[in-house]
Amino acid sequence: MGKVIAVVNQKGGVGKTTTAVNLAASFAVLEYKTLLIDADPQANATAGVGCEQNDIQYSIYDCIIGNQHAKDVILHTGTPHLDLIPAHIDLVGAEIEMISYERREYRMQDVVSSIRNDYDFIIVDCAPSLGLITLNALVASDSVIIPVQCEYFALEGLGKLLNTVRLIQENMNPNLTIEGILLTMYDSRLKLANAVVEDVKQHCKNIVFNTVISRNIRLSEAPSHGKPIVLYDVQSRGTINHLNLAREILQNNGYL
Repeated sequence: MGKVIAVVNQKGGVGKTTTAVNLAASFAVLEYKTLLIDADPQANATAGVGCEQNDIQYSIYDCIIGNQHAKDVILHTGTPHLDLIPAHIDLVGAEIEMISYERREYRMQDVVSSIRNDYDFIIVDCAPSLGLITLNALVASDSVIIPVQCEYFALEGLGKLLNTVRLIQENMNPNLTIEGILLTMYDSRLKLANAVVEDVKQHCKNIVFNTVISRNIRLSEAPSHGKPIVLYDVQSRGTINHLNLAREILQNNGYL
């Protein structure tokens, strides 16, 4: 049975989609069968693995709202062992459409349950909000990765997100755990970035990943080419960082 990991932060611009795309690709390169679910209406993760909106017949919206079977929505990417359930702008209206649904918080869980045995890992890229779609992702997941940018407002909203995770654990998904807090966009030359790293590690202690994602130009360029960093520049620091993150998660979960 595959492990489902949601990548969540209601604060935008923290490297959430970059993390989801490149972690999924890193698992795939390490030959673990991986599915990336794009649960963000902006569909950046979809574009980040080379899928054009014009090529999409069905998306996660059709699974959640239209009861389309997940297996009919899955697309194969250009990366071996990596599949995708794409997003579409239609997902913007899904939360309003779901208001009258019974078990509306469990729609994505139903989608994931039907396919999780087909994968080693399922990575869910969430929208920068704590709305109903993100709630669905957290209910459907086994664990959550929280990317935190190495800048001044790094801890802004983190307490609220951790509290949301705790409420979901208590009321909807008692098995949900925090996979880890991931420090992103790190620049070792900046005193502020080093101070933020120390601050987060001090406050959050055992739930912070040892791996830190450095600020890297090649990592920023890769999405414009529709490729994960491991395919765009295998020797870049961004590739090394994300492969190290994948290995750390594998080790923490007893795969290594």
